[in-house]
Amino acid sequence: MTPVSDAVDAAAYRTFAGRLTRCGILSDPWLDDGRARFRERPVLLSAARAEALATAAALVTAVHDEAARLCAADPALCRDFLSLTPTQRTMWEACAPLWHGIARADVFETIEGPRVCELNSDTPSGEAEAVLLNEAARGSHEDPNVELMPRLCALVEAYAAELIRPPGPLTVGIVYPTDQVEDLSMVALYQRTFVGRGWKVVLGSPYNLSRHRHGAALFATRCDVFVRHYKTDWWSEREAVWRDAPRFADEAPLTGPLSILLEAERAGRCAVVNPFGAVVTQNKRCMALMWEARARFPAWARASIEAYVPPTLRLEHVDASVIADRSQWVLKSDYGCEGAEVIVGPEVDNALWQRALAEAVPGRWVAQRWFGALRDDEGLVTNHGVYVIGGEVAGFFSRVHPASTGTDALTAPTFIIPEEK
Repeated sequence: MTPVSDAVDAAAYRTFAGRLTRCGILSDPWLDDGRARFRERPVLLSAARAEALATAAALVTAVHDEAARLCAADPALCRDFLSLTPTQRTMWEACAPLWHGIARADVFETIEGPRVCELNSDTPSGEAEAVLLNEAARGSHEDPNVELMPRLCALVEAYAAELIRPPGPLTVGIVYPTDQVEDLSMVALYQRTFVGRGWKVVLGSPYNLSRHRHGAALFATRCDVFVRHYKTDWWSEREAVWRDAPRFADEAPLTGPLSILLEAERAGRCAVVNPFGAVVTQNKRCMALMWEARARFPAWARASIEAYVPPTLRLEHVDASVIADRSQWVLKSDYGCEGAEVIVGPEVDNALWQRALAEAVPGRWVAQRWFGALRDDEGLVTNHGVYVIGGEVAGFFSRVHPASTGTDALTAPTFIIPEEK
């Protein structure tokens, strides 16, 4: 990624960064090494391109719902196919088949059409960047993110409508890893939005949960809805995905905090968004289930899998001679994200690839067919993060990068160019 080093460009970016930081939420427009985090120049989508990306995201989200219903009907899949831990199965069994609230599909354009490499259905992030970057860029075209926060509020209200709760404004608890800074901007945007709705908002971690005579509380304040931005695999047993990795210092499941929320949910006294059932759909072996068990899906879902989901298989079920060709594969751990738990074959050498195959813990990995994403005139690939709320597309989060999406990708505004009449 080219740093903003040219004097003119640097000055222009400082001006743009000033507009971003004035909102009081996006506090650091630079990476640790001084490179820009954002790009003012937007990703411009024609209405037709935006519709194609949205269609792919919505259909793949619907396919995940079919996979969840299949797992609910056949509980052995969670144990034997997805390899869920005991605590993860407890989460699923308490919520099944519910899993969805807000998700983000990572969609890439290829010469054969859009491809969705994964659906972030557990704790999707980037909302603050998507909303506030568009506002700061002041684009003259259609902003696809103006309804993202209102749609999220409507989702929270829909969950609250099913509860036994006292009259009056909602009390919402936002549960997140308070010791990490990566998603503080998202938490701050949620807080500002909810308060603007007239709701009371309480922030805290799972360790700040407690039982309440009318449900569950965060810092002793009873909450109607808990917006969960703490990953399901962090609530459960922590197990390494590499044979040679050290054990986690905090490998025990958060049984106490988890039971507080599940008991209150069961009693109809609180709702959790996203539901803990996302432990199934966030597991990337769920995408292997789509391919390996396609015959168990309805016809529309099979067509969507073949059109939009790259062929994905459980790593232990791929022939060694086939997987040895790293140019055709990407390795992904069940709950991993960008970085050490995603190995892009064409971007690593043979030594690293062979070591990854040897050290990957059986039952924890998938092999997904690599695809070539289209590049723009600068040779950059755009990861179109498409938000889906309640099954319907609600916004776009664009990241541009020269190779696979990492923490140094540039986040850009996204606008839609309306069709000429």
